[in-house]
Amino acid sequence: MSSTTLSAAITPESTIGALVAARPLLARFFERLGIDYCCGGKQTLAAACQRRGLDVPTTLALLDSTAAALAAGPAEVDAAAMGLGQLADHIEATHHAYLKAELPRLVEMADRVAAKHGWRDGRLPEVAAAVNTLAAEMTDHMRKEEKILFPLVREIEAGAADGFPCGSIANPIRQMEAEHESAGNLTAKLRLLTDGFTPNAEACNTHRALLGGLEEFESDLHRHVHKENNVLFPRALALAAAQPA
Repeated sequence: MSSTTLSAAITPESTIGALVAARPLLARFFERLGIDYCCGGKQTLAAACQRRGLDVPTTLALLDSTAAALAAGPAEVDAAAMGLGQLADHIEATHHAYLKAELPRLVEMADRVAAKHGWRDGRLPEVAAAVNTLAAEMTDHMRKEEKILFPLVREIEAGAADGFPCGSIANPIRQMEAEHESAGNLTAKLRLLTDGFTPNAEACNTHRALLGGLEEFESDLHRHVHKENNVLFPRALALAAAQPA
C-alpha cells in the first residue's frame, strides 16, 4: 500500500475507532499519544488531537508513516551473516525488547476483554488464560537465555572452552527448543480460539487491538525462533564441538 493511498484513507475527519478497526496495530500509536481508541473511538482524529493539544498535520503525517511501516512489514536482517555474539545481541535488542514491551499489553487487553465480553463469547476467558500462560513462559524463557545461554554462547565464540566441555551447551539448547515448541503450541491454540485472529462484528476496538497484537506476536515468534533454532543454536553447537576439551 502506498503512502499516497494511506494519506487518502486517513484524514482529520477519520474516526479513531474506524482507524483502529481497519488497522488494529495502530492501537499502540494512539496509546502512546494518550488517545482513547475504545470508548472514545467515535471521535474524529481532529477532535482527539484538539483534546490532547496535538498538531493535526503533524499527527496525520506520523500516523500515515506508521501505517505505511505496518503495511510494509518489518525489515529483516541476515542472521546467518552475523557472529554468534552479534546475533545474540540482535535477538535481545529486537525480539526480547519487543516481547518485554508487548506481553504486558497483551495480558492487560486479554484480561479486560474477557472480563467485559466473556458473557457473549465463552472462549474469551480461555484466550486470556492462554495469553497469561504464554506471557509467563516467555518472560522466564528470556531470562534463562539472557542470564545463562547467551553468555555461554558468547564465551564459546571467544574461545573460552575452560569449564565448558564439548557438548555441554546442548542441554540448555534442548531446553530452549522445548520452550519454543510450547510457545508455538500456545500460539496455535490462540489462533484456533480466535478464528485466525479474526474479529467478529461485535468485537470492540480493544478486542480488535488484542487480535492484531496476537497476530503480530505470532509473526515475531516465527522470526525469533527461526534465528535461534536454525541459526544460533546449530552454529553454537558446532563451535563448541570444534573446541578442545
